[in-house]
Amino acid sequence: MVKTRSRFVDEFDLRPGRILSSKYEVLELLGGGWEGEVYRVREIATDIEHAAKLFYPQRNVRAKASTVYAKKLFKLRDCPILIHYLTSDIVRLRGHNITMLVSEFVEGQLLSDYILHQRGKVLPIFQAVHLLHALAVGLEQIHALGEYHGDLHSENIIVQRLGLSFDLKLIDMFHFGRTTAENRNDDICDLIRIFYDALGGADRYAKQPKKVKDICCGLKRSLILKKFRKMSDLRVHVENQSWS
Repeated sequence: MVKTRSRFVDEFDLRPGRILSSKYEVLELLGGGWEGEVYRVREIATDIEHAAKLFYPQRNVRAKASTVYAKKLFKLRDCPILIHYLTSDIVRLRGHNITMLVSEFVEGQLLSDYILHQRGKVLPIFQAVHLLHALAVGLEQIHALGEYHGDLHSENIIVQRLGLSFDLKLIDMFHFGRTTAENRNDDICDLIRIFYDALGGADRYAKQPKKVKDICCGLKRSLILKKFRKMSDLRVHVENQSWS
């Protein structure tokens, strides 16, 4: 049920089979957050599956948030680590005009779930380093285009494939305000926190090898940013270590 107070909506609760804009059939809820909800949908005309993000109206006044987000994804469309934005539409739900952004549907597993299914619920060092490197490469491209992610954590990363390296997608980028050095610094620190947590966090940090500690810097922001002023510094550092 959609709960409304004036323009306030705190859930859409769309059931499988619901048709949106006469174009899309709802298949399942993928997740929700502060801004709205994301559904897996089927485009009726083509039978192709997509992801549809529906914004709560109070979080998207005059479609400002959805427009900025769409433009950001379009600007970064050549970054393979990001989902591809396709189109936008307006859906009428319980008396509200709701903005819906449609993007590619990415199959895979959330990084948080992937780690939970590993032995000891942690990644081996070699695998964690591959994860760190794959994310650093992707984020370096985003930073080079003058943007940032702004909301990096293990539930905003989808693991599509793991072979010789991780094939990843980032979702739910933060998208308000202009990019600053502080935004990019947050990405660097958040990425190292993901690496730290993937290896077992505080419980296992004391026994980690020096090469790991040289990257994590005890999670001290000032030390991390002194060593890694740019995402490329982190990427190069990882590449120049012997991880055998």
